[in-house]
Amino acid sequence: MLKIRVIHTASKARAVQAVRYHNNRRVIVKHFGSCHSDEELERMLFSAREWIKDYVGQTSIFPEDNPNMTLRLDQCIFLGVHYKFFYDLVESIQREIGFETLTHPLLSDLVKVRIFEPASKLRSIDLLEEYFGVKHHRKNYYRIVPGWLNLKDGVEEVVVEFARRRYDFHFDIVFYDVTTLYFETFEEDELRKNGFSKDNKSQQPQILVALMVTREGFPIAYEVFPGNTFEGHTILPLVRAFIQKHSVKSFTVVADAAMISQANIEKLVKNDVNYIVGARLGNLPNEMIEQIDRQINREDGHSIRLKSSNGYLICSYSSARYRKEKYEMEKQIERAKAALKVPSMIKKLKFIKSTSENTQLNVALIEKTSKLLGIKGYYTNLEEDTVSNQAVVERYHELYRIEQAFRISKSDLQTRPVFHYKEEPIKLHILICFMALVVSKHVELITGDSIKKFITECKKITDARILNQITGKEITMRTKLSPTAKSYEAKLFSPH
Repeated sequence: MLKIRVIHTASKARAVQAVRYHNNRRVIVKHFGSCHSDEELERMLFSAREWIKDYVGQTSIFPEDNPNMTLRLDQCIFLGVHYKFFYDLVESIQREIGFETLTHPLLSDLVKVRIFEPASKLRSIDLLEEYFGVKHHRKNYYRIVPGWLNLKDGVEEVVVEFARRRYDFHFDIVFYDVTTLYFETFEEDELRKNGFSKDNKSQQPQILVALMVTREGFPIAYEVFPGNTFEGHTILPLVRAFIQKHSVKSFTVVADAAMISQANIEKLVKNDVNYIVGARLGNLPNEMIEQIDRQINREDGHSIRLKSSNGYLICSYSSARYRKEKYEMEKQIERAKAALKVPSMIKKLKFIKSTSENTQLNVALIEKTSKLLGIKGYYTNLEEDTVSNQAVVERYHELYRIEQAFRISKSDLQTRPVFHYKEEPIKLHILICFMALVVSKHVELITGDSIKKFITECKKITDARILNQITGKEITMRTKLSPTAKSYEAKLFSPH
């Protein structure tokens, strides 16, 4: 064990030495110099203790022997804070998912900063050093980024395996939807096309992103399509590729009404894919509407099952839906009546019928709409002895989970708008956002808090960076973990 020895010299100075004793003999390991004042002695003693700590490689458990405890304010400079608690927590989540087995450290770090504070890729490299003390060189980004474009399949395989392991995913049912992401430009190309925009940016080119999630809302696969692709044409390519990749035998996809068409139904059935999709009852023939009106019992939860060209049509009644739809219909009728009194104000309103001869209320449409008030429709090819009407309705209502996933992606991760102009950077951007969505959704499912609250709580745990002016070393001091932060650690890494 090393000791600090202070001796008086012939010049009436005080010398500081690090010594050890061997066979009752003193061995001077290092001489730190001489000093003539108490202040110089204190500084030299501090340097000696720091040197011994590094030399021995072990910090004393006694406060009086710990040099960090004796550091005075006039000996240090505050350098700022890092958020290593967040970084380390997300790093552990990424390892648990399995991302580290196939991704470069820079890609993993870009995913972290996408969650923490979304920014451009080059700006994110700067933020990694500013917020976490992790340094990457920009030239390395340009050198290694082309190799990341082939990681999509590998990332999806890792995510699916994690979903099986952590969420008991058995491929029995998935939820499917698409969204649009617009670009800050007005120039189109092969991928960026003008089309129906869900962001109300119809004048700007966009891409279509399809997403598949589990029953819990955990994302497992995605695909990118040109912006002018019809929604209904996206479901089969992604579903078929997913089935082939994972050798799925029994598969049910849940999607909204935009995905339904006779051609889609035939292709899904041909590929042994079961489906539950929303039905637009207003588009049904009058004979079918009359049949629904006659057969359905207008009591909460009551349902009927009819055969149709799109499979079984299940209709379910809800009194709450009835009140909402009746209120909306009456408002539209009043608007139509008011518009008829002032011909110059007539525009495209639902319950106005215009011909070459006159303009009047569309009484037939009002009667048709009235018969469907409170009724919601669903198409499926699942037999009733396999899945009941109630189960079909319940599964469809779980489709909101994919809307939550899109909310996280668009809002918290700021996936849109996209500022890239070439296909490769665009697809890399979507890959990073998908990986960030996987981590974010896992955090939400396990902690029960939104990803926004999770980040806010993690930002409260900071590592203060203090520079010791005597030794030139940086000292890090972490704030005490809050009860919420402790609960995050416990929930995310508890045995499961």
